[in-house]
Amino acid sequence: MRRSFSAPGRVNLIGEHTDYNDGFVFPAAIDFAATVEITPRSDRIVELASEHYPDTFSFPLDDPDAKARRCWTDYAQGVALVLHHSGYPLSGADLFIRSSVPVGAGLSSSAALEVSCGLALAAISGHSISRLDLAKACLEAENEFVGMRCGIMDQFVSTHGCADSAILLDCRSLEYRVVPLPASARLVICNTMVKHQLAGSAYNERRQDCETAAHQMGVPSLRDVTAAMFAEFADALPARIRLRAQHVIQEIERTERAADVLMMGGLTLFGRYMYESHESLRDAYEVSCAELDLMVELARVQPGVFGARMTGAGFGGCTINLVDAQYVNQFRHEVAAAYHEATGIAPDIYVCRAVQGAHEITT
Repeated sequence: MRRSFSAPGRVNLIGEHTDYNDGFVFPAAIDFAATVEITPRSDRIVELASEHYPDTFSFPLDDPDAKARRCWTDYAQGVALVLHHSGYPLSGADLFIRSSVPVGAGLSSSAALEVSCGLALAAISGHSISRLDLAKACLEAENEFVGMRCGIMDQFVSTHGCADSAILLDCRSLEYRVVPLPASARLVICNTMVKHQLAGSAYNERRQDCETAAHQMGVPSLRDVTAAMFAEFADALPARIRLRAQHVIQEIERTERAADVLMMGGLTLFGRYMYESHESLRDAYEVSCAELDLMVELARVQPGVFGARMTGAGFGGCTINLVDAQYVNQFRHEVAAAYHEATGIAPDIYVCRAVQGAHEITT
């Protein structure tokens, strides 16, 4: 019997590169999703196919020598193997995958793929897996099988997303608070349509920089560094390490404040925190690029814009903009035209809504 499962991508409103530092993030699941149609098999084989790629790939669940292939199938295979060997023995299955999450845009197409496949495989194998255990399994697959040392934000919001709300997540305790998004504002995502090649290696390098900074300050992670402690140690840190730590320490505090402000309806102040976040990502963490900076500056001068910033790992991808609902159409037209004139690139601009997390599709 064929069944269908879906998991959303995400946009992070604020709190960038803080999740792997045990800090706070503030994402929302969005109405772009990976959908899996799954059919059980009688053997121990999982076969993967996608409407987006011509090739199919099969693998045995009990292969002790499985290795990543450095392609889209790694995310699904990694999750299957992690689940299978961590208390959720799986049955064989055929999976057909569709996704509306733009690839390479920083909207977490990989986590949506991991979560949808993991939920589907667990369900047809007779397991009722908790959302948290699923998120952890997907994170382990991405860290250990794929080799991307990301934090848990993407997988967590794909499993725990709430309609019309963002989630303030403590990435250390995994406690979270659901924060309703103001009905008067819209989440508008601007895709620069560029993705520079530095993204993967630079991400891991920055994580290493953060771990180095924490070690030199004698704490488990940068989450444990207060502003006073950083002021005491800053001059002793190498310049690059100091800048990386500065961004993370300030961004963790900024994210908590921003979520509290939005809870009280403070759109203008929340927007100011978004701009501060982008400037820190550009100048201290150095993960922005010319196209992202241009997109933020184009948004800044539009009427009805509360705030704008890059979102995702960086070096291309998207910006997230909080825009007064009355000005959304004007914003889309003006920003698209100005960006195209400046770069020769026609951007994609999406007006998104916050949606629920992963679920089975029933008819």
